[in-house]
Amino acid sequence: MLTPVDKKALRPTIKDPCHFAILGGIRLRRYQETVAKAISKSVLKSRGDTFVVMFPRQSGKNELQAQLEAYFLLRFSHTGGELVKISPTWKPQSQNAMRRLQKVLRHLPLLKDHWKKDSGYRFTVYQASITFLSGSPEANIVGATASTLLQVDEAQDISLEKYDKEIAPMAASTNATRVFWGTAWTEDTLLAREFHLAQLVEKQDGIQRAFLLNADQVASEVPAYGRFVQRQIEQLGRDHPMIRTQYFSELLENGGRIFHDGRLAMLIGEHHSQHSPQPGMMHAFCLDVAGEDQGLAHSGQLSNPNRDFSALTILSITSLPTSWGSHQNHYHVMKRQSWQGVSQTELFDQLLALTRLWHPRQMVVDASGVGAGIASFLQRAFPGRVTSFTFTASSKSRLGWDFLALIDSGRFKDHADKTPEQRQFLVQARACKSSTSIGPESILRWQVPPGTRDDSGHEVHDDWLISAALCAALEPLDWSAGQHTRIISAADPLLEIDRVRRRPSEKEF
Repeated sequence: MLTPVDKKALRPTIKDPCHFAILGGIRLRRYQETVAKAISKSVLKSRGDTFVVMFPRQSGKNELQAQLEAYFLLRFSHTGGELVKISPTWKPQSQNAMRRLQKVLRHLPLLKDHWKKDSGYRFTVYQASITFLSGSPEANIVGATASTLLQVDEAQDISLEKYDKEIAPMAASTNATRVFWGTAWTEDTLLAREFHLAQLVEKQDGIQRAFLLNADQVASEVPAYGRFVQRQIEQLGRDHPMIRTQYFSELLENGGRIFHDGRLAMLIGEHHSQHSPQPGMMHAFCLDVAGEDQGLAHSGQLSNPNRDFSALTILSITSLPTSWGSHQNHYHVMKRQSWQGVSQTELFDQLLALTRLWHPRQMVVDASGVGAGIASFLQRAFPGRVTSFTFTASSKSRLGWDFLALIDSGRFKDHADKTPEQRQFLVQARACKSSTSIGPESILRWQVPPGTRDDSGHEVHDDWLISAALCAALEPLDWSAGQHTRIISAADPLLEIDRVRRRPSEKEF
């Protein structure tokens, strides 16, 4: 290790974490330097402050962590100090954090021959150590001690209960400095809670503890980052939740309306609805399938009048070039049609008639539950033109995120005509509530809560909303070189489709 002479010569360098990073060939950016100096001051003076660092994705948060960890291992190598770092998962997050630190240690002349790793999760430099642990709900981490520094990485993905019960006590005996690192998500996360608390303490003593950075600030030092984020905005829209949180550090209200009035106003276009296809346009069907009614009441009315509808949204698709040389699909709602309580056979027959009229290039069909039968027979009738969509928590989450991206980027537009079907769609969208799970995948749960009623007391379903959202499943398809819709005559062979393909019976549904 260093001799007394070496220490004296290097004292000005190792006194500052920013100068220390330069020894390993890294020059921290200005916004990284500000955070590094604040944290190191608290740690070295044993002040026990709590810091929250909210950085956009890919802006250098992890590099800064690794530099600080190596710095503190050096500073406490002879006096002793225990650091603990918590990540949401062991694999890959804790393992990635260890690899980053190991890379820094190998490139630092002062440390490359003096560190070692033991037990698979602990790094030491003489009397100083850092322990990497998982903060997943099932991880048993009670008993670890952070005498010098406790870090919680990606704190938005750590549950409040896990932190309060098992992680916070790690710093209690020595009142160690605590740092919560992460990227903005929702208001009910650990990261958001600690950020607001840090702001309150700031107001009392004037010491900055809450550090929030957005994409514009990063771009002022890294122009390439600004160009990347601008491309993401063009694709998804500035108001998309991922853009707001991952790049502009804006916290979202959890459990609120994802289809707020601003978003709904944005999706209304200037085109008019159509009752038949227009020459030169490509079309697609998006179908949400409901169950059939179980018979009629004595009055002749549906026995279950509150049953949801099978809802069909007919879209025109235009593929337009982007500024970066590719193409993007733009979706315009042309017509909506619904069926309530009809048999599956009758629904199939009417879909055949609409298909002969509109000649859609692709159909997306809800194949969950009773929809599986309709999807199967449409696939037989129109091979290669039907996409079956099965709803799971994961697939519905991805569909929701993708649908929001289409709206926020201006690529999904409803018609300008205020039809009864459009009004129902907007009511359903306004009634839709959302929540997000804590974890790396950030599962979006979105639905109209059961029992929701409109101003007239009628039950609100989500059939029109789901039907519209299914258009996001069309995104992987290449429409730039697709065939346009044909206006077909009575002699067209497509009119004979039900004569050459077996019609399904009631039992097959």
